[in-house]
Amino acid sequence: MRKSILTTAVSAALLSSVAFNANAASDEPQGMYSANDIMDADVYLEGDDTNEEIGDVDDILLNEDMKVSALVVESGSVLGLGGREIVVDTDYFSLETDTDGDDTEHRILVNASEDEVKSFPTYDRDWWEQTKANARDAWESTEEGVESAWQSTREAINPDDEAMEE
Repeated sequence: MRKSILTTAVSAALLSSVAFNANAASDEPQGMYSANDIMDADVYLEGDDTNEEIGDVDDILLNEDMKVSALVVESGSVLGLGGREIVVDTDYFSLETDTDGDDTEHRILVNASEDEVKSFPTYDRDWWEQTKANARDAWESTEEGVESAWQSTREAINPDDEAMEE
């Protein structure tokens, strides 16, 4: 059995648009990860006892650049969380992959104290709307100096389009 632990950072990507791009502790990282395989993965509180399950992955949140921003974890009624969905920022989790032959199992390890986990925001409509507004405000404040990725890609792929517009 081969075991690799992958750590995500704020800039970690999900399959370049749907897989975790992270540093591997093994000589043979899986390389590409399916969001479908990570959905419903068990989530554990990391520490001396990594068998303390706190929930499972309910959603994977991506930012404007298609990089993983956070996971939504359906917490169940452990750690006094009362069965709520919590938002776990990329600073707090890593992905552990166990491979045994053709079978691969993913689990998420949350590196936070019980108190920190209890303080993670609840994933609800209010959180979502506020987060979208904050992201929109941040984008608008830097928009003047930033060229869109779409425009850059379009120009790189179709340089003749720009010449035709002139």
